[in-house]
Amino acid sequence: MLQRTLSVRAPRRGLHEFTREVARVVAEAGVESGLCSLFIRHTSASLLIQENYDESARRDLETFMERLAPDGAAWMTHTLEGDDDMPSHIKAALTQVSLTIPILDGKLALGTWQGIYLWEHRARPSARDVIVTVQP
Repeated sequence: MLQRTLSVRAPRRGLHEFTREVARVVAEAGVESGLCSLFIRHTSASLLIQENYDESARRDLETFMERLAPDGAAWMTHTLEGDDDMPSHIKAALTQVSLTIPILDGKLALGTWQGIYLWEHRARPSARDVIVTVQP
């Protein structure tokens, strides 16, 4: 078993692919067949496996989530860290904080157009810790 913590910094709110960084950890582990699990240690960002071919898919997902939980909605009371505080928690609750991906022939068994994304929900991003565990 190999475990690493990746620090992923998104330059802006939205989806940011980091498949290559995870693939490097899998390669370092030298596991031919097993599982790769990821866990993000935050409540205002999440993880997602999504299409990485056409950028419009990413933009449409971001637009959908912004419409679903907009910053500054009048009914939100949890605004300790600003207008994006509660919307970021709602978005994280609706998505995922962990992922499990099979490893086949020493590589992540992702589909042709699948990528691993950090979904930053805050307007002012910070570095996010993602724990990557590779197991035979």
